[in-house]
Amino acid sequence: MAKTNGAKTNKVAIVTGSATGLGAACAIDLAGRGWNVAINYTKSKKEADETYAAVKAKGVEAILVQADMGQDADCRKLAAETMKKWGRVDGLVNNAGTTKFQSQGDLEGVTPEDFDRILRVNVTGPYMMSRAVYPTMKKQWDEHQDRGSIVNISSIAGVMGVGTSIPYAASKGALNTLTLSLARWFGPAVRVNTVCPGFIQTRWLLGALGQDGRGRDLLPDQRQQHHRRVPDRRRRHPSRRPADEGAVAFTNLRCGRATSMMCAIWLLAPYGILCHNSSA
Repeated sequence: MAKTNGAKTNKVAIVTGSATGLGAACAIDLAGRGWNVAINYTKSKKEADETYAAVKAKGVEAILVQADMGQDADCRKLAAETMKKWGRVDGLVNNAGTTKFQSQGDLEGVTPEDFDRILRVNVTGPYMMSRAVYPTMKKQWDEHQDRGSIVNISSIAGVMGVGTSIPYAASKGALNTLTLSLARWFGPAVRVNTVCPGFIQTRWLLGALGQDGRGRDLLPDQRQQHHRRVPDRRRRHPSRRPADEGAVAFTNLRCGRATSMMCAIWLLAPYGILCHNSSA
């Protein structure tokens, strides 16, 4: 069996939407730090299998669970499958998300149904997953003083209102507020934090920017704005991932006292990592 980059911790993390992109990077990074990982996907089975293999190659245990994070029953199923395998949940990375790209100024480009779907996955989903794992994390705290950790993957769009989708930006702003509320409700048993990445060259973003990352599907003014704000060298690929490192640092309770005490914090990572303490 391949060895991990760090000692096995016997801790368990769930990473939603972890077949591709940032979610896959988080899952693999956590595995490299000795965490067992529950990998989640909705449709991307082939990519999920690849992530599963990469996690197992780190020498830890893993499970693969198909579940739609917009459905409460599926959220509970993911938590239950994780508990069935390991009997504990120490970390949750709420990474699964969706959007609908808009052209600049096209207010008819999204429908009320688009808003409902995006908010359901991007806001209600993290709430439902957090609710599903909280009883387990609370019990671990009450019995062993093991503090759980929830990390919500938001976006700089939720702070600055930038990007290619108004409902997406609105949903991420709501997710930031959800983080603050859950931190107050779940403490001290569970730390709840948010990472707000900038542009990351995932398959999802390239769907709007084009495979060369030059924004073929955006209007010229959007394209110019994007490249003015985010130079080529700073449009991150998941393999060069300050956002992933931030998510893992928040999740990993063994990475240091300072990080293990962080709660209700937004981590802004437009190009690198900048901590913004919203509420302690």
